[in-house]
Amino acid sequence: MKVAIMTQPTYFVEEDKILTALFEEGLDNLHISKADSSPLYLQRLLSLIPKTYHRYIIVHQHYGLTKDYGLAGIHIDNYGEQTNYRGTIGRTCNNTMYLKDMKRISDYVFLKNVYGNNEDEAHTLSAIELKELQRQGLLGKHIYAMGGVTKDRISELKELGFGGVVIKDDIWKHFDQHHHIDFKEIIEYYKKLRQATY
Repeated sequence: MKVAIMTQPTYFVEEDKILTALFEEGLDNLHISKADSSPLYLQRLLSLIPKTYHRYIIVHQHYGLTKDYGLAGIHIDNYGEQTNYRGTIGRTCNNTMYLKDMKRISDYVFLKNVYGNNEDEAHTLSAIELKELQRQGLLGKHIYAMGGVTKDRISELKELGFGGVVIKDDIWKHFDQHHHIDFKEIIEYYKKLRQATY
């Protein structure tokens, strides 16, 4: 099972060091998704991460940087958004009715709200809905579970047939950018997370 790590929505001082350390531990699927609309901060972050790891990075904004930095691809969060990009394209699926179509036009799909999250608790997928998606053959190696995914839920997601998981809150809660000065805890968590996916 593959693991995609999603960045925090804001930039912070130690971010490049943490991401580089995660790459050194074997991270091969990083998604950079930021609320900031300027490409300058993203360019700075990318310039601080060794070039050898750029091929594992997918961006959710500023698609033009993929060529300049030799990135892995782009990710589209809005269903109707079109692009002329030629390369790896992923999409986020907010509505299971669109999952079949999104699989057809994407290299991989993040299925949102599998367990819910703090923002969208009302839209959490039920166990019955997930089983039905499995029965219909809509899950598989190119479908990643997203939303409320933790290390402890990985075995259940494997059984459902997901090919990967998107980890965000469960990893970043191990580093407080305002109080922590080292990031050993986040690295240790990542090692355990990888073991759980084998």
